[in-house]
Amino acid sequence: MQLTFSIPECQDAIRFPAGMLNWSKEEFFHFCQANRDLRIERLPNGEIIVMSPAGGYGSFQNLEVASQLDAWATKDGSGIAFDSSAGFRLPNGAMRSPDAAWVELGRLGKLSRREKEQFIPLCPDFVIEVASPSDDVSTLREKMTQYVGCGLRLGWLILPESTQVEVYGPEGAETLNSPATVSAEPVLPGFRLELASVWKPPF
Repeated sequence: MQLTFSIPECQDAIRFPAGMLNWSKEEFFHFCQANRDLRIERLPNGEIIVMSPAGGYGSFQNLEVASQLDAWATKDGSGIAFDSSAGFRLPNGAMRSPDAAWVELGRLGKLSRREKEQFIPLCPDFVIEVASPSDDVSTLREKMTQYVGCGLRLGWLILPESTQVEVYGPEGAETLNSPATVSAEPVLPGFRLELASVWKPPF
């Protein structure tokens, strides 16, 4: 199957209602592979959202948080960090691609090579989502709540425009106002995200 398209300049995303593209897991994976320049997610109800590439600030902020997470994960060695190009097939049927994610190594070791080559069939232990100016924050909050419902241990929703971080976990959510750093203890021991360049990109 080969299906490619572009998103009109006047739109940030295209939504395909549930049932319109009733693809199997394999077909959906190949669709995403054929459109690697786009960010594609599937909701629990089967709705497919195709999003345009990030703008300059958004791309920098996403890379900044993913790079810091990867540096910690490489040093710590207890899990693997992923950037926004990774897809996770969640227990609720959704396929999500967080801006950054981390999964404990033992969980990944239980998967087959085939499962690790395609969308990873589990919910990450930790995710970071960074809101762009065009994002609907209520939709991002719903996404974070869904992660928690699927087994997420810790998640951060970073809101650069208001310089806030919303922290999500099994116990609920809390908002941090203009933090210079945010700690992932005790889920990721020793990981602390520096936010200065996220709040104020150097360009």
